[in-house]
Amino acid sequence: MMLGYFGRYLRVDLVHGATPVAIAEETLRSLIGGVGLGTALLMRETRARFDPLGPDACVVFAFSPFVGTSITTSAKLAVVSKSPLTGRLNDALSSSDFAIAGKRSGHDAIVLRGRAEEPSVVLIDGERVRIERCADLWGTGESVSSVDATLSKRYPGYHFAVIGVAGENLVRYAGICNGGRHAGRGGLGAVLGAMRIKAVGVRGKQPVTVADPKRLVDIARDLARRSLGPATEKYRELGTIANLAAFNRLAALPTKNFQESTFEGAEALSGETLTRTRALGKSSCRTCTIGCEHFFAAPGGKRVKLEYESLFALGPLCGIDDPDVTLAAALRCDELGLDTISAGGTIAFAMECNERGLLSHPDLRFGNGQALLAMLDDIAHGKSELGRLLQQGSRAAAERIGPPAPDFAPHVKGLEIPGYEPRALQTMALGFAVGSRGADHNKSGAYEVDFSERVDRFAPSLEAVAMAVDTENRAALIDSLILCKFLRGVFDDLYVEAAEALNAITGVPFDAAELRAVAERIVLMKKLFNLREGWTRDEDRLPRRFTSEALEQGVARGAIVDETRLDALIEAYYEARGWRRDGTVPEQTIAQSGL
Repeated sequence: MMLGYFGRYLRVDLVHGATPVAIAEETLRSLIGGVGLGTALLMRETRARFDPLGPDACVVFAFSPFVGTSITTSAKLAVVSKSPLTGRLNDALSSSDFAIAGKRSGHDAIVLRGRAEEPSVVLIDGERVRIERCADLWGTGESVSSVDATLSKRYPGYHFAVIGVAGENLVRYAGICNGGRHAGRGGLGAVLGAMRIKAVGVRGKQPVTVADPKRLVDIARDLARRSLGPATEKYRELGTIANLAAFNRLAALPTKNFQESTFEGAEALSGETLTRTRALGKSSCRTCTIGCEHFFAAPGGKRVKLEYESLFALGPLCGIDDPDVTLAAALRCDELGLDTISAGGTIAFAMECNERGLLSHPDLRFGNGQALLAMLDDIAHGKSELGRLLQQGSRAAAERIGPPAPDFAPHVKGLEIPGYEPRALQTMALGFAVGSRGADHNKSGAYEVDFSERVDRFAPSLEAVAMAVDTENRAALIDSLILCKFLRGVFDDLYVEAAEALNAITGVPFDAAELRAVAERIVLMKKLFNLREGWTRDEDRLPRRFTSEALEQGVARGAIVDETRLDALIEAYYEARGWRRDGTVPEQTIAQSGL
């Protein structure tokens, strides 16, 4: 067995007990770990067309050979499942001590399946697994951080992944919190909620053994040194919230449910303003040298970690320019266990519906901060008929409301669109359309192409497709190693440097060409999962708003997604991947991939 791995995963069946299961070395080498391994195990452990909230559902916590080593940003795990929001593959990355403890339990992944008889906590200590009842923690409305603190006191030495009240109530964009960080998108918290699992706790003492410790230390030191260079400066200085002012200047800031692309109140919410007026300090994830976490003062003397995606979704997207409201909303999402992007996107959609007369709510309109805060609570708890409708996300809500709501529901494949205006960043529009998870800025870095000036971001040519494919491949490899995306600009050559690190860890001679093939294989495997679950070509598209309504603001004035051009880009993407024109995959492509 290659070093850096344990060669097995732990299957925790909530009805029949826990069993260690071997993983072939060939599987580990061909998929590395993280999202690649997690997707393979999800396919192995489930049958086609299963209900993500049903008794056959499965959640995979997948680690990698980098976890437990000295490589910067490597204390990460991938959580993989079928999304109850999209019905397609969902994978989310998160950094914390949970990742290290889970790996040191002696497993390359942990698979949960089945449904507990009553609300429970799963405790994994090496090969010992206990399922403890926790009725006192279910249905209380306690915040995620409070439950985590209670569990840590009750079960010393364990590190926990916890769902909030949103997960208990099966909100289809409920997340999982571990160590104050979130595997947020796609409804993973609802999957655990349907399993009646409030939390998963892990602890372990098994060391991660590497082949060449001295060489690995040298590699880790060099990468750590470069991680403090200009490629990560903005993350250290302002964090990702620096994007808000920059995107506003570029007329690429989604505003009022994507009706506009600049926001008059952007200055009050900018990273520069918040840092000057409300900063409370910085921190970093475990094993990270970058330190991108920035904390700010929320109302009531509370402290909140803020990222761009939360800031945009709970600010400009809802027409909110009050920092107090936006910070309070971000904190409330964290405490309730709600994905901030989908929460903001779904509420912004409802605000527009209400202003158009498609809904009847006395206060739900753009700019009303108190209505935003109240609706977050309503959604998490399912207090009202509208709250229960919005628990399903913008796609399902639009289908219930009826035309014209589906034309402006802000999603792809059911996943709400993050903070990148597709009409102003049209290579990113391609990345959103074809993304396996739906509209996703983490799985496709096509916005890098738009910002690079290598293409016309308002009308990219077919040459942009190869660049978009390259960003998606690199993201797939990074998510399987698993490392932070903020390192992408630090590497001189990701594939060469990742191969060197893997050689030092595993003792196996990886090379750049092999890792390029691994990246393509992982993207293909995600596609095959979605095909198994019923994907159709019609899913790879944007809402009608982006192809029928031109932007009217700033440098993006007149920008619109030409549907014919987008279709041509999508078909060129399929061709580049070796797929058919309808997006299905020939047997020859599968065979050539080695899957």
